[in-house]
Amino acid sequence: MDGRARLRYAGGASGENGMIGRLNHVAIAVPDLEAAAALYRGALGAKVGAPQPEPAHGVTVIFIELPNTKIELLHPLGETSPIAGFLAKNPAGGIHHICYEVDDILAARDRLKASGARVLGDGEPKIGAHGKPVLFLHPKDFQGALVELEQA
Repeated sequence: MDGRARLRYAGGASGENGMIGRLNHVAIAVPDLEAAAALYRGALGAKVGAPQPEPAHGVTVIFIELPNTKIELLHPLGETSPIAGFLAKNPAGGIHHICYEVDDILAARDRLKASGARVLGDGEPKIGAHGKPVLFLHPKDFQGALVELEQA
């Protein structure tokens, strides 16, 4: 694939048969979790949560609450963390993924796979940092953006 969208569109007019829900969060990989939290807390006056280790995903997260969504700060937890690889390529950090809510994650997965989208991992939802099922979609299928789907 050359990076261009290869998905087959199966819907009607824009908005018909909608699957995607609200933006749940934007995730930012950071090399220094405490410094990033202090920046959001101090410079931006944001409501910053406590660090939350997620060993099953190889990350420590901090959620920043905004009026309309959240920011998720990601930091590697262990040497095999996927975030460690991201930070090796992007030492200053950067946007890692965007997360959208869906009403039915299994139906969303099946619909996306039928359209040609690639679901990362084994294709089965895992429990994410909010305690809800999540899936990740290959960035080459979504204009270079890693997309996370979370059960609403």
